[in-house]
Amino acid sequence: MPPPADIVKVAIEWPGAYPKLMEIDQKKPLSAIIKEVCDGWSLANHEYFALQHADSSNFYITEKNRNEIKNGTILRLTTSPAQNAHQLHERIQSSSMDAKLEALKDLASLSRDVTFAQEFINLDGISLLTQMVESGTERYQKLQKIMKPCFGDMLSFTLTAFVELMDHGIVSWDTFSVAFIKKIASFVNKSAIDVSILQRSLAILESMVLNSHDLYQKVAQEITIGQLIPHLQGTDQEIQTYTIAVINALFLKAPDEKRQEMANILAQKQLRSIILTHVIRAQRAINNEMAHQLYVLQVLTFNLLEDRMMTKMDPQDQAQRDIIFELRRIAFDAESEPNNSSGSMEKRKSMYTRDYKKLGFINHVNPAMDFTQTPPGMLALDNMLYFAKHHQDAYIRIVLENSSREDKHECPFGRSSIELTKMLCEILKVGELPSETCNDFHPMFFTHDRSFEEFFCICIQLLNKTWKEMRATSEDFNKVMQVVKEQVMRALTTKPSSLDQFKSKLQNLSYTEILKIRQSERMNQEDFQSRPILELKEKIQPEILELIKQQRLNRLVEGTCFRKLNCRRRQDKFWYCRLSPNHKVLHYGDLEESPQGEVPHDSLQDKLPVADIKAVVTGKDCPHMKEKGALKQNKEVLELAFSILYDSNCQLNFIAPDKHEYCIWTDGLNALLGKDMMSDLTRNDLDTLLSMEIKLRLLDLENIQIPDAPPPIPKEPSNYDFVYDCN
Repeated sequence: MPPPADIVKVAIEWPGAYPKLMEIDQKKPLSAIIKEVCDGWSLANHEYFALQHADSSNFYITEKNRNEIKNGTILRLTTSPAQNAHQLHERIQSSSMDAKLEALKDLASLSRDVTFAQEFINLDGISLLTQMVESGTERYQKLQKIMKPCFGDMLSFTLTAFVELMDHGIVSWDTFSVAFIKKIASFVNKSAIDVSILQRSLAILESMVLNSHDLYQKVAQEITIGQLIPHLQGTDQEIQTYTIAVINALFLKAPDEKRQEMANILAQKQLRSIILTHVIRAQRAINNEMAHQLYVLQVLTFNLLEDRMMTKMDPQDQAQRDIIFELRRIAFDAESEPNNSSGSMEKRKSMYTRDYKKLGFINHVNPAMDFTQTPPGMLALDNMLYFAKHHQDAYIRIVLENSSREDKHECPFGRSSIELTKMLCEILKVGELPSETCNDFHPMFFTHDRSFEEFFCICIQLLNKTWKEMRATSEDFNKVMQVVKEQVMRALTTKPSSLDQFKSKLQNLSYTEILKIRQSERMNQEDFQSRPILELKEKIQPEILELIKQQRLNRLVEGTCFRKLNCRRRQDKFWYCRLSPNHKVLHYGDLEESPQGEVPHDSLQDKLPVADIKAVVTGKDCPHMKEKGALKQNKEVLELAFSILYDSNCQLNFIAPDKHEYCIWTDGLNALLGKDMMSDLTRNDLDTLLSMEIKLRLLDLENIQIPDAPPPIPKEPSNYDFVYDCN
């Protein structure tokens, strides 16, 4: 007979004694269980004790999390969180430097536990730590020279404990003084400082900026871009990552009117070239967190274009109209400008109308009307002027080449530029907030100060080339734009390292090549519609679905590393989940760092029987997406979120590393529950495998026409003389 569901078998350790094997009744109060354990070892005052996990997490067992205890868990009897917090509160104020250092080291470790953190914060522990940081340097100024390593460790542990305590979200960031901010900023501004102190100081500044508008203003006064730049020129990628994170935070929280000013400062300090030299082109791989921060910086930089993208042109604004005049002047200066002064007003208007038609504007009389649509608004005109001034030869060639054609195959430069700018803004998602999980940065955008404009210049020349290759007319405009979008997207997926390399990739993606790729893809996904083929598909489909199901379950058995996200996007929070080989239990647990390869089952402490799973929910239905916070507002995170619901009010929350892993896990979990696999990945796999299987089965029928209907049954023969009796 199986044991009752409320009984959990565990081992409990106590220093200097043999571990006890014990059955815990989950219906009993936790205090009664602790008393029972203390009585077994003859320990008085059981209220001063608590149970905690004996693994590397050392998290306390509470009434809230006790249901997470599984059979076989190893626990440890230890001092209660309140007692521990009280003792450490006194120890960190010790006059002995060694005792103080040891106490701060313990505090940094214990502060990861929310139960202990709450007790320590109740003792006004955060204020004590901030006072130690504010006064510590002055108090121990003389000791620094003789005890520098000790002082550095002490400050490092203090800041670590502070970061861990604040990470729980119990205390508001708005409560900190200007003196504390100045002190933290001073650690960042020092040229020579311990790496661990610098790292934690940068992390604190980032959190201050992201979590409080008032603190953003105070931090912005204390920290300048010039003071952060030297940290990017070092070799420690973690410091570089935190530095870019602080810059991104300042950029993100800056008022709209100050963002352009900040961008100008970044340009003056040559941030882009420093990142390109010391980060992107450094002789080491870029880790996921750095890739994410570079992606965020890329998005925030492109979002500066949003204002121009959403600004309509005012047809009455002379300064804006002068830009259009300048486009006309650069293109037609040589052939028409000398006649302008002598001609009548009517002749000049007629000539301007003719030239604006040659420039490819839809409205020949008043081209300003072409720029009243948003997006792309004035951004399109800015791009056209940049192209005309910085790539003048290419601009004049394109305009004159198309204006001299009389066969209706001219490519309208004005209309093309407007639609192309709109398309590039869509591709780069200009105006959207950066995703919490995306790492998709493009190195080539860090190779030029005006990367978007240069991107446009390359693409407008591509559009003109593709137009000629397609021998397009104005009726084919949308078709050309679709081909150009495909060319640009395919080139971007290769992650070219420079704009020249991007241009080279596009050269290899001519219209002819795009047609070949499309034809190849169409052949691979060919959908035979004849009745015999459809019947064959129906027969094969269950086998293919079973194959896909086994692949999904095998991937769940291998497991996946998931990132724990919070407001600060800490890069050291990971957890791993995998399915047992017999497909009956999900094993999961926290990790100190991202694993290399599979994580063995025995290192994952927590278990969830598949039989206990009630449902799998995705997106907005997930409990962790209903909570207040930045994640809720992020579309991409919503698309990667799913949760397993079990027992009464328990859930296991996931945010997949990417869309592929999201599909693998949602498919696999649905398969375990006996439900259909509905992801896009399953549909694509099913189409691909079905197509391949049908082609393999039809190899012997190559070049034979398959009829739509079965052949008719022939008439009976007039006699059966052809039948022989073999006896």
